[in-house]
Amino acid sequence: MYKVTKPTLLLDKKKAIKNIKRMAEKAKASMVNYRPHFKTHFSKEIGEWYRDLGVKSITVSSIDMAVFFAGHGWDDITIAFPVNILQMDVLKHLAKAVKLGLVVESKSAIEAINSEIESAVDIYIKVDTGYHRVGIWHENVEEIKRLGEAIAEPHQFKGLLAHFGHTYAETKKEKIQSIYKGGVASLNSLRDQIDKNLKISIGDTPSCSIVDKFENIDETRPGNLIFYDVMQANIGSCTYKEIAVCLAAPVVAVYPERSEVVVHGGAVHLSKDKLEDEEGTYFGKVVALEEKGWSTPIKGCRVKSLSQEHGKISVPKDQIEKIKIGDVLGILPVHSCLVANLMKEYMTLRGEKIGTMFG
Repeated sequence: MYKVTKPTLLLDKKKAIKNIKRMAEKAKASMVNYRPHFKTHFSKEIGEWYRDLGVKSITVSSIDMAVFFAGHGWDDITIAFPVNILQMDVLKHLAKAVKLGLVVESKSAIEAINSEIESAVDIYIKVDTGYHRVGIWHENVEEIKRLGEAIAEPHQFKGLLAHFGHTYAETKKEKIQSIYKGGVASLNSLRDQIDKNLKISIGDTPSCSIVDKFENIDETRPGNLIFYDVMQANIGSCTYKEIAVCLAAPVVAVYPERSEVVVHGGAVHLSKDKLEDEEGTYFGKVVALEEKGWSTPIKGCRVKSLSQEHGKISVPKDQIEKIKIGDVLGILPVHSCLVANLMKEYMTLRGEKIGTMFG
């Protein structure tokens, strides 16, 4: 049994493995490559849970992360972030050690790869199908063609890579499915006009969780689904029972007159990602910690504000008398990826510590 004395990120290993397995099985049944994004957990040990389920290729979001996981036996890595040409020296060495996939959306990046990286890398052009973060708009066929033609041997124009991030703004299953189908159709149309041998790689957690079968793609790269979070539950990607991480936060002050308690669990633990509903803005849902995990969210209990170390929680009047200083409350995070990054380690429900690349 775990013991908490300070803000601690609890991890339900059984839930996490079940979430990984579900996606791996869906990808296998759909005959697509499952290249999970490791920017959610950042952990060597958790990475092995994927390997145990047959995963051989991974996605990361930075060059430093690629170096970390390459150092722990992963030899097929795609960095799903536009190439940072200031780190070409690192990429040059990394390309010698692993099968490396790089993402570009400019001729400048391609020219840097061509001139500075001697070992062959797979190059994916980032395509924007509606998210408008980075990438070339999918209708700009000639521009994408020109970029592909600029890739020189020994490097290969491997495919078209997209992130349907606009699904995160939706809460209706039908709308998410529509974004997925529209994005996949756009990518296939683009491939048909350029080179039918190109691979199509997509990877947002909402659509990957909600669609029943992957069709007309070659690879899926979701990351957040290992843990899920309150945002994903609101979207409909998961249920609250499938959320696999929870911040345990000690109660340090109780204010019955204003129906609030304060916990040691602030922005440096939870980030400042927030959601809104009819009751206002909140930064996490409060749950009761139990011997085998935690409850579903307690009605009326929510993190209403955060400062650096403090978390202010609203509590219904009929429940606040049950809470004492020294108690520990659970908080389901709005965004589990950022919380994992901030907390830097996990504690399983058996009290085992699991580290990350940050500590």
